[in-house]
Amino acid sequence: MSLFDVTTFGSLFVTLFVIMDPPGTIPIFLALTSGRAHRVQRRMAWQAAAVALGVITTFGLFGRRILDYLHVSIPALQVSGGVLLLLIALDLLTGKIEEPTQTKDVNVALVPLGTPLLAGPGAIVAVILAVQGADTGAKQLAAWCAIVAIHGVLWLTMRFSLLIIRVIKEGGVVLITRLSGLLLSAIAVQLTANGVFGFIDAYG
Repeated sequence: MSLFDVTTFGSLFVTLFVIMDPPGTIPIFLALTSGRAHRVQRRMAWQAAAVALGVITTFGLFGRRILDYLHVSIPALQVSGGVLLLLIALDLLTGKIEEPTQTKDVNVALVPLGTPLLAGPGAIVAVILAVQGADTGAKQLAAWCAIVAIHGVLWLTMRFSLLIIRVIKEGGVVLITRLSGLLLSAIAVQLTANGVFGFIDAYG
């Protein structure tokens, strides 16, 4: 018996990658941290990743209990999550995501970087559903490894954002963001369809 489910890891990692969009985080991170020392930028990179990981972990562990308390079913969450992801995908495809303005008075690594930009509703829904669907120890391990791995990627992306932006230029960031939106839209449609079929199975 396998102790690690590669399929679960790959599926959740790719899903979170297109939702949390590490390449698209680069220009926002640079805008929010511009004018600060490199040492401060590096600290904000790991702080933002840590905050996002904490939020995602909380919902991964207790998300189902919260849903049960609110009497929300998994199919309902799938449909609403699919619609939400589709809206995010459309924003990625059309480039209409608003970049928050910089402020010196608050730690932008916590808000808005850590949440809701990184640990937003779309990522939270995806994690709750993935952890809920991981019905074996191997799948659970793979799911949590994927969660940790994507936050590691986010930290590295922000940590080396100044170098990355010089290599791929702004045009490269836009291209990757558009491709991420296309993939996310397909995931959103599939998630919505799964929710609809779940309703049919439960009440049909």
